[in-house]
Amino acid sequence: MKKILVASSALVAVAFAGQASASEKISLSVGGYMEQWAGAVSEDKHASGGAKNAFQSDTEIHFKGSTTLDNGIEVGASIELEGETSGDQIDEQYLYVNGGFGQIKLGEEDGAAGDMSITAPSVGPAGVNDGDAPNYANMGDTVADNVWDDGDAKKLTYYTPSLGGFRAGVSYTADSTSESNDTATGGDDVVSAGVEFKHDFDGVSLAVAATGESKGEGEWYHVGGTVGFGNFTVGTSYGLKEAEFGFGENAITTEDDDMGWDVGVTYAMDAATVSLSYMYSEVGLDSTTAATTGVNEINTVDVGLAYTLGAGVEWKSSVFWFDIDGAAANGTADNDGFGAITGIKLSF
Repeated sequence: MKKILVASSALVAVAFAGQASASEKISLSVGGYMEQWAGAVSEDKHASGGAKNAFQSDTEIHFKGSTTLDNGIEVGASIELEGETSGDQIDEQYLYVNGGFGQIKLGEEDGAAGDMSITAPSVGPAGVNDGDAPNYANMGDTVADNVWDDGDAKKLTYYTPSLGGFRAGVSYTADSTSESNDTATGGDDVVSAGVEFKHDFDGVSLAVAATGESKGEGEWYHVGGTVGFGNFTVGTSYGLKEAEFGFGENAITTEDDDMGWDVGVTYAMDAATVSLSYMYSEVGLDSTTAATTGVNEINTVDVGLAYTLGAGVEWKSSVFWFDIDGAAANGTADNDGFGAITGIKLSF
């Protein structure tokens, strides 16, 4: 796999060779988003110290720019800066090259599997699949998810051109701890891949994808799809993560596999879109000791609203319910409740 990616990069390098360029120097444009939320939850068990903060936010500033060489190849850069002080102040930063051969990316960003995975449609901030509900509810380590992308470690990624609606992608990470660390040696290599098909059929839009990653002694796999017709979009997805994913060579784990299944529907009407989504997931207890086994089971329902107030301004809200049946026999991880989140998202 690594040889394929290196060979693809070499072909692009040959395309550059010998080209005298009159292209313009890259100028970066500024974009990004700001999300400001207010929410509350009623639940059986609050987190230690009481209910979580009612007011939360997420902001990123994006710097992007590109230039087109005389041979028609586009070269560009993308840098994403966190809007609040963070241990990961630069979220993603990478270089990309676009041409008739497809696209190559090099830098810190999600892998091909994370970029290409399709989950059930949802418009509310809470969501059911890796959404913001755990920011308000006491869900511990049992965050519902079925796409376990390894993150923004430095990687090389290649995407094929779209051919009849089909597109494939593959990423290679030499060290999974290399984010913000050029001399990392303590991580695993990661291979991330996906294939997708997207097409419109006389007013019916179809999108399906199969993705997965390999890291350490295990893998995760994911399939998902959506169908759009009229004002409706419906979709579903399923993911399975092997217990050995991310554990080093010859590691022994008694953890159970993780899995997640979601389903959702959205309905768009002028400036407003509403959604209803559900997810069932099982989260294994991370451990390398024989004493720790079992899974936490999570059911989540979300009713969402997104209303466009103006260009780049959205009012978004969620009402959600959750139930956690913990693996521990004494019920210490059990919890259930409901909550609401509302706020404004600005895109710029």
